[in-house]
Amino acid sequence: MKEIKKDNITYYFDSSIDPVAHVDLNEPFLIETVDCYGDALKSEKDLRSDFPDLIPNGATGPVFIKDIKKNDTLMIEILKIQIDKQGVMTTRPGGGLLGDLIEEHETWILPVYDNHILFEDKLKIPINKMIGVIGTAPEVGSIRTSVPGKHGGNLDTKEITEGNTLYLPAYHDGGLLSIGDLHAGMSDGEISGTGVEVSGKVILRVKKRNDIFLNYPVVETAQSTLIISSDDDIKGALRDAAKTTIDLLMRKHKISFTEAYRLISIVGDVEISQLVNPKVTVRISVPKSILKI
Repeated sequence: MKEIKKDNITYYFDSSIDPVAHVDLNEPFLIETVDCYGDALKSEKDLRSDFPDLIPNGATGPVFIKDIKKNDTLMIEILKIQIDKQGVMTTRPGGGLLGDLIEEHETWILPVYDNHILFEDKLKIPINKMIGVIGTAPEVGSIRTSVPGKHGGNLDTKEITEGNTLYLPAYHDGGLLSIGDLHAGMSDGEISGTGVEVSGKVILRVKKRNDIFLNYPVVETAQSTLIISSDDDIKGALRDAAKTTIDLLMRKHKISFTEAYRLISIVGDVEISQLVNPKVTVRISVPKSILKI
């Protein structure tokens, strides 16, 4: 199996960046990642403020997927996520939803073992492995890996995890896929601005859909189809996700806008992925019995 090492780090999704590897369509491959702090915080004495030049959310890539052409849709099967044995969390002034109430930098190292996270040496929390940053090169320009958007990016969505499938647009030949920012655990909203940040390895397989072009991220779980949208504020993200979901329902069931508008109020659950990145991210979840890509 081809392995792509974590020293191949990028901080931008950008079609002008040369690929660090080429992989075949339908070929499982492994990507090694650093944590969102670039593996810099190794103990609780290491503070985020000690690294003023640190750029967060670096991703391994880009990877060129052979036989992916512009306007194809990448169908990314997340086969396995392997995480390291400890994670890191921080708080800082201005960080997260309530950062105005934080007065100093702090760092916590959390052991990860037996499928649990040990919190404050007393709470055992089941792990929820997931990929925070995953995306393709945008149609034009350059986007920081810390920013979410139609290309993917820093979506911080719990369902981007082992066993699920993520659909992303290919704006360029090869797709130019980059991945990073793994978490051992993170709740919807990521309220403090951090999950349990870990380095690790991800095994993926990329297939393609050339029968439909999805100009936005979509996740398929065993039960649901999740339409993901990011915007400067939550209302904008929700409006975009709703319009996209309605369009898919109209095409799937050959119904009118008003019919799909009513249907989404019955079957479309609004969920919040994160509220703390440069753009907020939401998703609308629809049962696969109603909507399957």
